[in-house]
Amino acid sequence: MTTAANTPPQQPLLAGKVVLVIGASAGIGADAARVFAEHGAAVMLVARTEGPLRAVTDELVANGFDAASTTGDISVGADVARIVDATVERFGRLDGAFNNAALTQAGRLDEVTEDDFDRILAVNVKGVWLCMREELRIMRAAGAGSIVNVSSIGGLRGSSGMGAYQATKHAVIGLTRTAAHDNGPLGIRVNALAPGPTETPMLDQTRAAIPGGVEARIAATPLRKAGTGAEVGEAAAWLLSDLASHTSGVVLPVDGGFSA
Repeated sequence: MTTAANTPPQQPLLAGKVVLVIGASAGIGADAARVFAEHGAAVMLVARTEGPLRAVTDELVANGFDAASTTGDISVGADVARIVDATVERFGRLDGAFNNAALTQAGRLDEVTEDDFDRILAVNVKGVWLCMREELRIMRAAGAGSIVNVSSIGGLRGSSGMGAYQATKHAVIGLTRTAAHDNGPLGIRVNALAPGPTETPMLDQTRAAIPGGVEARIAATPLRKAGTGAEVGEAAAWLLSDLASHTSGVVLPVDGGFSA
Protein backbone atom coordinates (compact mmCIF):
# COMPACT_ATOMS: atom_id res chain seq x y z
CA MET A 1 0.00 0.00 0.00
CA THR A 2 1.30 3.45 -0.93
CA THR A 3 0.84 6.18 1.65
CA ALA A 4 1.52 9.88 1.59
CA ALA A 5 4.57 9.26 3.77
CA ASN A 6 6.29 6.93 1.29
CA THR A 7 5.06 8.42 -2.00
CA PRO A 8 8.08 9.67 -3.97
CA PRO A 9 8.02 13.43 -4.59
CA GLN A 10 6.70 14.46 -7.98
CA GLN A 11 9.08 15.99 -10.49
CA PRO A 12 8.31 19.53 -11.58
CA LEU A 13 5.84 19.60 -14.47
CA LEU A 14 8.42 20.68 -17.06
CA ALA A 15 11.58 19.22 -15.54
CA GLY A 16 14.31 18.65 -18.13
CA LYS A 17 12.44 20.46 -20.90
CA VAL A 18 13.61 23.42 -22.97
CA VAL A 19 10.84 25.88 -23.83
CA LEU A 20 11.05 28.79 -26.28
CA VAL A 21 8.86 31.73 -25.21
CA ILE A 22 7.95 34.22 -27.93
CA GLY A 23 6.79 37.66 -26.79
CA ALA A 24 8.40 37.32 -23.37
CA SER A 25 9.23 40.92 -22.43
CA ALA A 26 5.89 41.73 -20.76
CA GLY A 27 2.34 40.58 -20.13
CA ILE A 28 1.34 36.98 -20.71
CA GLY A 29 4.70 36.03 -22.25
CA ALA A 30 6.77 37.27 -19.32
CA ASP A 31 4.43 35.71 -16.76
CA ALA A 32 4.35 32.42 -18.67
CA ALA A 33 8.15 32.33 -18.81
CA ARG A 34 8.20 32.67 -15.02
CA VAL A 35 5.66 29.86 -14.67
CA PHE A 36 7.59 27.54 -17.00
CA ALA A 37 10.82 28.19 -15.12
CA GLU A 38 9.13 27.51 -11.79
CA HIS A 39 7.91 24.22 -13.25
CA GLY A 40 11.50 23.23 -14.04
CA ALA A 41 11.96 24.27 -17.68
CA ALA A 42 15.00 25.96 -19.14
CA VAL A 43 13.61 28.93 -21.06
CA MET A 44 14.71 31.01 -24.03
CA LEU A 45 12.93 34.37 -23.97
CA VAL A 46 12.32 36.33 -27.17
CA ALA A 47 10.99 39.81 -27.93
CA ARG A 48 11.75 42.71 -30.23
CA THR A 49 12.95 45.10 -27.52
CA GLU A 50 16.17 44.41 -25.63
CA GLY A 51 15.65 46.37 -22.39
CA PRO A 52 12.41 44.87 -21.02
CA LEU A 53 13.41 41.42 -22.27
CA ARG A 54 16.76 41.62 -20.50
CA ALA A 55 15.03 42.69 -17.27
CA VAL A 56 12.78 39.59 -17.24
CA THR A 57 15.69 37.30 -18.12
CA ASP A 58 17.95 38.77 -15.44
CA GLU A 59 15.16 38.35 -12.89
CA LEU A 60 14.85 34.65 -13.71
CA VAL A 61 18.61 34.07 -13.60
CA ALA A 62 18.87 35.95 -10.28
CA ASN A 63 16.23 33.59 -8.89
CA GLY A 64 18.29 30.55 -9.87
CA PHE A 65 16.48 29.56 -13.07
CA ASP A 66 18.11 28.52 -16.34
CA ALA A 67 17.16 31.31 -18.74
CA ALA A 68 18.58 33.11 -21.74
CA SER A 69 17.21 35.62 -24.23
CA THR A 70 17.60 36.90 -27.75
CA THR A 71 15.85 39.64 -29.69
CA GLY A 72 14.15 39.32 -33.05
CA ASP A 73 11.17 40.17 -35.23
CA ILE A 74 8.95 37.14 -35.71
CA SER A 75 7.51 38.56 -38.92
CA VAL A 76 10.95 38.08 -40.53
CA GLY A 77 11.81 34.50 -41.48
CA ALA A 78 15.58 34.89 -41.07
CA ASP A 79 15.10 36.27 -37.56
CA VAL A 80 12.91 33.35 -36.53
CA ALA A 81 15.35 30.78 -37.90
CA ARG A 82 18.16 32.47 -35.97
CA ILE A 83 16.08 32.51 -32.78
CA VAL A 84 15.33 28.80 -32.96
CA ASP A 85 18.92 27.92 -33.84
CA ALA A 86 20.15 30.05 -30.92
CA THR A 87 17.84 28.13 -28.58
CA VAL A 88 19.23 24.78 -29.68
CA GLU A 89 22.79 26.08 -29.55
CA ARG A 90 22.32 27.39 -26.00
CA PHE A 91 20.33 24.50 -24.52
CA GLY A 92 21.02 21.57 -26.86
CA ARG A 93 17.38 20.84 -27.70
CA LEU A 94 13.87 22.25 -28.11
CA ASP A 95 11.01 20.46 -26.40
CA GLY A 96 8.32 23.11 -26.31
CA ALA A 97 7.35 26.49 -27.69
CA PHE A 98 4.92 29.16 -26.55
CA ASN A 99 4.05 31.44 -29.47
CA ASN A 100 2.56 34.49 -27.82
CA ALA A 101 3.69 37.69 -29.56
CA ALA A 102 0.84 39.73 -31.02
CA LEU A 103 -0.31 43.22 -31.87
CA THR A 104 -3.74 44.56 -31.02
CA GLN A 105 -5.94 46.93 -33.00
CA ALA A 106 -9.23 48.67 -32.38
CA GLY A 107 -11.73 50.18 -34.78
CA ARG A 108 -14.38 49.01 -37.24
CA LEU A 109 -13.09 47.00 -40.18
CA ASP A 110 -13.86 49.83 -42.58
CA GLU A 111 -11.77 52.18 -40.42
CA VAL A 112 -8.60 50.06 -40.42
CA THR A 113 -5.90 51.30 -42.76
CA GLU A 114 -4.24 48.96 -45.22
CA ASP A 115 -0.88 49.49 -43.51
CA ASP A 116 -2.32 48.62 -40.10
CA PHE A 117 -4.05 45.53 -41.48
CA ASP A 118 -0.81 44.35 -43.11
CA ARG A 119 1.16 45.01 -39.92
CA ILE A 120 -1.16 43.04 -37.63
CA LEU A 121 -1.33 40.13 -40.08
CA ALA A 122 2.46 40.09 -40.38
CA VAL A 123 2.94 39.57 -36.65
CA ASN A 124 -0.18 37.73 -35.49
CA VAL A 125 -0.54 35.29 -38.41
CA LYS A 126 2.62 35.20 -40.50
CA GLY A 127 4.69 35.42 -37.32
CA VAL A 128 2.98 32.42 -35.74
CA TRP A 129 3.39 30.45 -38.97
CA LEU A 130 7.09 31.33 -39.19
CA CYS A 131 7.62 30.34 -35.56
CA MET A 132 5.90 26.99 -36.05
CA ARG A 133 7.80 26.35 -39.27
CA GLU A 134 11.17 26.76 -37.58
CA GLU A 135 10.18 25.06 -34.32
CA LEU A 136 8.83 22.08 -36.27
CA ARG A 137 12.09 21.85 -38.18
CA ILE A 138 13.80 20.93 -34.90
CA MET A 139 10.96 18.91 -33.40
CA ARG A 140 10.47 16.79 -36.51
CA ALA A 141 14.14 15.80 -36.40
CA ALA A 142 13.75 14.87 -32.72
CA GLY A 143 10.45 13.05 -33.24
CA ALA A 144 8.76 14.85 -30.36
CA GLY A 145 7.66 18.26 -29.16
CA SER A 146 4.78 20.41 -28.03
CA ILE A 147 3.71 23.82 -29.34
CA VAL A 148 1.19 26.15 -27.71
CA ASN A 149 -0.06 29.09 -29.75
CA VAL A 150 -1.89 31.98 -28.11
CA SER A 151 -5.17 32.84 -29.80
CA SER A 152 -7.97 34.61 -27.91
CA ILE A 153 -11.63 34.26 -27.11
CA GLY A 154 -11.77 36.74 -29.99
CA GLY A 155 -10.74 33.82 -32.17
CA LEU A 156 -13.83 31.88 -31.12
CA ARG A 157 -16.49 34.53 -31.63
CA GLY A 158 -17.04 38.00 -33.02
CA SER A 159 -17.57 41.36 -31.38
CA SER A 160 -17.60 44.97 -32.41
CA GLY A 161 -14.52 47.13 -32.70
CA MET A 162 -11.58 44.72 -33.07
CA GLY A 163 -12.25 42.99 -36.37
CA ALA A 164 -8.71 42.86 -37.73
CA TYR A 165 -7.35 41.53 -34.43
CA GLN A 166 -10.09 38.94 -34.21
CA ALA A 167 -9.49 37.83 -37.79
CA THR A 168 -5.87 37.10 -36.91
CA LYS A 169 -6.86 35.14 -33.83
CA HIS A 170 -9.29 33.02 -35.86
CA ALA A 171 -6.38 32.37 -38.21
CA VAL A 172 -4.15 31.22 -35.36
CA ILE A 173 -6.73 28.58 -34.51
CA GLY A 174 -6.77 27.40 -38.13
CA LEU A 175 -2.97 27.17 -38.18
CA THR A 176 -3.00 25.27 -34.89
CA ARG A 177 -5.53 22.68 -35.95
CA THR A 178 -3.83 22.10 -39.30
CA ALA A 179 -0.43 21.74 -37.65
CA ALA A 180 -1.88 19.24 -35.19
CA HIS A 181 -3.04 17.08 -38.11
CA ASP A 182 0.20 17.49 -40.06
CA ASN A 183 2.54 16.68 -37.19
CA GLY A 184 0.64 14.32 -34.90
CA PRO A 185 1.93 11.24 -36.74
CA LEU A 186 5.46 12.48 -35.99
CA GLY A 187 4.87 12.68 -32.24
CA ILE A 188 4.39 16.46 -32.09
CA ARG A 189 1.42 18.06 -30.34
CA VAL A 190 0.07 21.50 -31.28
CA ASN A 191 -2.57 23.28 -29.21
CA ALA A 192 -3.88 26.80 -28.66
CA LEU A 193 -5.02 28.85 -25.72
CA ALA A 194 -7.90 31.32 -25.98
CA PRO A 195 -7.50 33.80 -23.12
CA GLY A 196 -10.28 36.16 -22.18
CA PRO A 197 -9.55 39.59 -20.70
CA THR A 198 -6.16 39.25 -19.01
CA GLU A 199 -4.46 41.97 -16.98
CA THR A 200 -1.65 42.99 -19.31
CA PRO A 201 -0.46 46.18 -21.01
CA MET A 202 -2.44 45.06 -24.08
CA LEU A 203 -5.64 45.00 -22.02
CA ASP A 204 -4.92 48.56 -20.94
CA GLN A 205 -4.68 49.53 -24.63
CA THR A 206 -8.08 47.95 -25.24
CA ARG A 207 -9.58 49.79 -22.28
CA ALA A 208 -8.36 53.07 -23.75
CA ALA A 209 -9.55 52.28 -27.27
CA ILE A 210 -12.99 50.87 -26.36
CA PRO A 211 -14.23 52.61 -23.20
CA GLY A 212 -16.31 50.25 -21.10
CA GLY A 213 -15.71 47.27 -23.36
CA VAL A 214 -13.37 45.39 -21.03
CA GLU A 215 -15.55 46.02 -18.00
CA ALA A 216 -18.60 44.73 -19.88
CA ARG A 217 -16.79 41.49 -20.70
CA ILE A 218 -15.66 41.04 -17.11
CA ALA A 219 -19.22 41.62 -15.91
CA ALA A 220 -20.37 38.87 -18.30
CA THR A 221 -17.69 36.46 -17.06
CA PRO A 222 -18.92 33.86 -14.56
CA LEU A 223 -15.82 34.29 -12.36
CA ARG A 224 -16.36 38.09 -12.49
CA LYS A 225 -12.68 38.94 -12.95
CA ALA A 226 -9.99 39.33 -15.55
CA GLY A 227 -7.36 36.63 -15.69
CA THR A 228 -3.66 36.96 -15.00
CA GLY A 229 -0.70 36.11 -17.18
CA ALA A 230 0.33 33.48 -14.65
CA GLU A 231 -3.06 31.76 -14.96
CA VAL A 232 -2.62 31.59 -18.72
CA GLY A 233 0.93 30.34 -18.19
CA GLU A 234 -0.25 27.52 -15.93
CA ALA A 235 -2.65 26.30 -18.62
CA ALA A 236 0.16 26.44 -21.18
CA ALA A 237 2.52 24.58 -18.84
CA TRP A 238 0.07 21.69 -18.65
CA LEU A 239 -0.29 21.57 -22.44
CA LEU A 240 3.50 21.61 -22.83
CA SER A 241 3.95 18.85 -20.26
CA ASP A 242 3.81 15.09 -20.63
CA LEU A 243 0.57 15.09 -18.64
CA ALA A 244 -1.10 16.33 -21.84
CA SER A 245 0.44 13.55 -23.93
CA HIS A 246 -2.87 12.71 -25.66
CA THR A 247 -4.04 16.30 -26.15
CA SER A 248 -3.53 17.90 -29.56
CA GLY A 249 -5.50 20.23 -31.80
CA VAL A 250 -7.34 21.67 -28.79
CA VAL A 251 -8.34 25.32 -28.34
CA LEU A 252 -8.51 25.78 -24.57
CA PRO A 253 -10.34 28.88 -23.29
CA VAL A 254 -8.71 30.48 -20.26
CA ASP A 255 -11.43 33.06 -19.79
CA GLY A 256 -13.14 32.63 -16.44
CA GLY A 257 -16.09 30.93 -18.14
CA PHE A 258 -16.86 33.77 -20.56
CA SER A 259 -17.20 31.41 -23.53
CA ALA A 260 -19.27 28.83 -21.61
